[in-house]
Amino acid sequence: MMGAIAGDIIGSVYEHRPIKHKDFPLFGEHCRFTDDTVLTVAIADAILSGRPYRESLKNIGRRYPEAGYGRSFIQWLHADDPQPYNSWGNGSAMRVSPVGFAFSSEEDVLLHAKMTAEVSHNHPEGIKGAQATALAIFQARMGFGKEQIRARIAEEFNYDLNRTMNEIRPTYSFDISCQGAVPEAIIAFLDSVSYEDAIRNAVSLGGDSDTQACITGGIAEAFYGGIPDHIRKQALDRLPSDLFEIVNHFCEEPSLRPPGG
Repeated sequence: MMGAIAGDIIGSVYEHRPIKHKDFPLFGEHCRFTDDTVLTVAIADAILSGRPYRESLKNIGRRYPEAGYGRSFIQWLHADDPQPYNSWGNGSAMRVSPVGFAFSSEEDVLLHAKMTAEVSHNHPEGIKGAQATALAIFQARMGFGKEQIRARIAEEFNYDLNRTMNEIRPTYSFDISCQGAVPEAIIAFLDSVSYEDAIRNAVSLGGDSDTQACITGGIAEAFYGGIPDHIRKQALDRLPSDLFEIVNHFCEEPSLRPPGG
């Protein structure tokens, strides 16, 4: 999960200032956590506590009203009884990484990824994006090779993963849809040689950089066995105490309870 959070923070300064190259400072003075981190931590909180996903998303999301949520999600977040709004946005994929790390079978990963998505992003593409991200993390964590991950995700979700960063980058632009962001974020991982390289790939696409780096970062963390200590420290130093405590608990918890729904 720390890989997703660090990706969000690194990509945060390039969301509205896109770049098309990999030579950039990982952390600058304006780097910050965004809604991607807040909602990722909310999913982790639900897994740790057994609370329903919707409850944790509302509770923790409301603590950070200026985190950068989309307009429709803001309405969902502040509704008395929030209902799914048929979204296919990449918000379902950016918050799902704790599921890929927490559960011990593909069936549970796919089920809980769907559960995290459908409370708001219940469009089939929104659910698919969350499931593809979580399954890629789970497979990477289980020791699957990149070609195995590529083949399984492509077959399961009908994503075109037979492209390279060099082919995608020149014409890629800002895209908040799952179908237009998740495959590219997975390819950013597949074309990498390290966690840091994966994050640089994701940001260099010049798209929704914080979210794509968040998605890529979770998969890369699982595949490469963690993230470099200096990146972890920089990311943790930018978290407020309540989010820090949940992240620390999640990363150290040896057995995780599935949430109630």
